[in-house]
Amino acid sequence: MDLTEEQVLAMAPDESSRKAGKELARPAKWVSTGYSGAALWGECQGSGSKPYQTQVDTGAMAFRCSCPSRKFPCKHGVGLLLYYAREKASFVQQEQPAWVTEWISKRTEKAEKKAQQPTEAKPVDEAAQNKRTEARHRKVSDGLEELVRWSKDLVRNGIIGLPDKGADMCENMARRMVDAQASGLAAILREMAEISYYSDGWQHTFMEQLLRLYLAAQAYGHLDELPPALRQDIRTLVGYAQSQEELKAQTGITDTWLVLGKQSTEDDRLITERYWLYGLTTRRAALVLQFTIRHQPQVQLMPAPGSCIKAELVYYPSAAPMRALIKTQQATTAARHFSGHTGWADVMTAQTQVSSQWPLYNDQVYTIAALTPVQRNGQWWLRDDQGQEMQVRPDFRSLWKLLALSGGQPLPMAVIGRETQYEPIGVWHQQEYKVL
Repeated sequence: MDLTEEQVLAMAPDESSRKAGKELARPAKWVSTGYSGAALWGECQGSGSKPYQTQVDTGAMAFRCSCPSRKFPCKHGVGLLLYYAREKASFVQQEQPAWVTEWISKRTEKAEKKAQQPTEAKPVDEAAQNKRTEARHRKVSDGLEELVRWSKDLVRNGIIGLPDKGADMCENMARRMVDAQASGLAAILREMAEISYYSDGWQHTFMEQLLRLYLAAQAYGHLDELPPALRQDIRTLVGYAQSQEELKAQTGITDTWLVLGKQSTEDDRLITERYWLYGLTTRRAALVLQFTIRHQPQVQLMPAPGSCIKAELVYYPSAAPMRALIKTQQATTAARHFSGHTGWADVMTAQTQVSSQWPLYNDQVYTIAALTPVQRNGQWWLRDDQGQEMQVRPDFRSLWKLLALSGGQPLPMAVIGRETQYEPIGVWHQQEYKVL
């Protein structure tokens, strides 16, 4: 493994685990440590007489520990990896102890059984399936008709009074969309409920989201008239799920993918992790989502931001494919060299192409050469070599780290965003990719 401290800390489930892991990343805390081609392990002395047995499946980045914590990785897992990242020379390659071999063997056996398990197609009751599909379609259509009326009433009556009632109004409509089985639109409405209605520019943010809702609702009423890929985009935006098993049956794109960064959000204990990938050969970007329940075991973790994987990715059907799932993967130590756009004009050309295919597109990820953070009128911007600038998102939290790495000089950078605002997620500093 070639992990940095930043990559290890990015795996921690919360801030308390990061803090505790840092305290455990010292030789005095570990009775024994070791590694093999498949695992990393250590025995950490806790408050009891028997040390905690901590182990990491380095191929899949899965964790196990004998401590009572329900977090994955727990503080001992974070501490062990952090200790390894800081002092690799302290770890000796050796034969796995029995407790590690047993766990790795069970994981391997389980994976092999799953791969060999025959996929017998169960008989499908087409009549019942069609009945369920039609029932949901009616529920969604009825809900979206109400959403369109709600949107028109808002525009007709004006939005000047929204600061006093906008959050409650959007939340009430979000619950209506959940009832209508349009969870995707409910998520947009909940984002609207969280808008800061007393800040400058809230009107633009609100109307942009309202327009997305209105266009999605209108497009759903004309699905049969749309091309198949665009039809799938509308269904996904509304909240229809796509079968991952069907996607995995397709042939994907194999490349060495650099994990540019990760974003995490939590809604009612459901944690959504967004991993942004970039193909070093194909130069294609990809978004991989991982969903977990707070304090529930994670079967497999995505590689840490800043690392590379050799993987086959299958993109979800879309007029402008971005989201993908990983069909197969393995770790690799490929060079994390920069390749990407020359400047903002190049990005705008690419973004115009995406917009022409899928007008309701979400954030995109771009790698751009030579961007310099500059401050103007109390706001930070990213300036390219041609002097063109784009605004840094106001909620960007790693500004001082970006400034420390750049020192006022241009750096190749990875950013997430669309239109006029972007969030840096990593830079190439001294020929090495650094996660922000």
